[in-house]
Amino acid sequence: MVLMLRNQELLSKIATSNGHGEDSPYFDGWKAYDSDPFHPTQNPEGVIQMGLAENQLCFNLIHEWLLKNPEASICYSTGAAEFRDIAIFQDYHGLPEFREAVAEFMGKVEEERASFDPAWIDESGGATGANEMIAFCLADPGDAFLVPTPYYPGFDRDLRWRTGVKLIPVVCESSNDYQITIEALEAAYETPQEADIKGKGLLITNPSNPLGTIYYKDTLEALVTFTNHNNIHLVCDEIYAATVFSQPEFTSIAEIIEEDKICCNRDLIHIIYSLSKDMGFPGFRVGIVYSYNDAVVSCARKMSSFGLVSSQTQYLIASMLADDEFVDKFIVESRKRLAMRHSFFTQRTLHQVGINCLKSNAGLFVWMDLRRLLKEQTFEAEMVLWRVIINEMKLNVSPGSSFNCSEPGWFRVCFANMDDKTMEIALSRIKTFMLQHREAMVPKKKLCWQTSLRLSFSSRYEDIMKTPGSFMSPHSPIPHTPLVRDQA
Repeated sequence: MVLMLRNQELLSKIATSNGHGEDSPYFDGWKAYDSDPFHPTQNPEGVIQMGLAENQLCFNLIHEWLLKNPEASICYSTGAAEFRDIAIFQDYHGLPEFREAVAEFMGKVEEERASFDPAWIDESGGATGANEMIAFCLADPGDAFLVPTPYYPGFDRDLRWRTGVKLIPVVCESSNDYQITIEALEAAYETPQEADIKGKGLLITNPSNPLGTIYYKDTLEALVTFTNHNNIHLVCDEIYAATVFSQPEFTSIAEIIEEDKICCNRDLIHIIYSLSKDMGFPGFRVGIVYSYNDAVVSCARKMSSFGLVSSQTQYLIASMLADDEFVDKFIVESRKRLAMRHSFFTQRTLHQVGINCLKSNAGLFVWMDLRRLLKEQTFEAEMVLWRVIINEMKLNVSPGSSFNCSEPGWFRVCFANMDDKTMEIALSRIKTFMLQHREAMVPKKKLCWQTSLRLSFSSRYEDIMKTPGSFMSPHSPIPHTPLVRDQA
């Protein structure tokens, strides 16, 4: 104990703080898996990893491409001629062909409804590095970002730990199908001001992690209006963009501002992207900051020196994404396989044993409703149930409280990070557990889920919108937006 205290005195406050968030059940579940990992033959009774949002359903397509294009890795004789030029120093801009290929891929995911300029792309070590980079660029220590709940637990690490930035939850509830309400936005925005904290931006994840839903266009338009009105940044995490497997279709914030339906200050709009989820490449650590603000692009480019994507990875990715035939096939097939896995997981299995999930059309997971299994509607009871799932069912699923969910009893369950046989074993464990606890499943009024996140306007907000002048701040960069005029 004395030695531990002495070591802490020798280290920095960041090193000894718990800002990384590893004390969360989200990470505890991973530790439970690491200590007893499932293996079909060596450890068939082990913990199955259902807490990792990873896309492994199309690796055979990647494998086929690599066999046909060995030169892309520069480690075979066919690509050795490029080795020297790739191995030597690369500047912070990254390889031009890499930025061009990523920009084109982002446009393909949007089905060409929006275009992306390679000059506005900055690279970083995965979405984790990209999130921290944008936080460093936009906020000072003590400033705050608004984040709708439930949200990805890693944001507490990515955005807060080393930057000193704060996160203010925008509370969304299941009773409203997790729609963002103007009351919640206003309350969250007023919170930092009351505490003498400067609110610098709103961070949304579209498609949502953990909900697996997308934002409607009118919601995105309203969020742009809200952030512009308050002269704060809008950061859109779109790392699950290509995982949308059914209607309604994904809409990037890039499409919203390119349509010019609303007048906005583009300097306040930024996109976080990655290939970790859409392509299933988390190990490649490919993160992107795409900003419409030249000053942010310049600053992020300087910061990228602390976490550049390796040149070899850039070269391989550029070669792969430049293959239009492969990319088109991959996007279509990935969506098809995600849809099939999602349907089998929810409709053909969970629904049959009385488990409801939030209706979703994107992502690598489902938002599972186990409220009926709680002995009481408390987060303590949620933790009791979660420990049963980990220790008895031997499934690592993530409790809603680790996602800052405002209501106990919800769990995120990942379904795309395993093969079919492992998934069948996981589902059989769930079925067995539910049969043993059937008496807890008391029939309740059927819930009507929506597939997207839509901004719900209060009567107060509608009154404000009818009088545009009263809605706009004297400091607003846009005096009257088309959205305001439409409401008049």
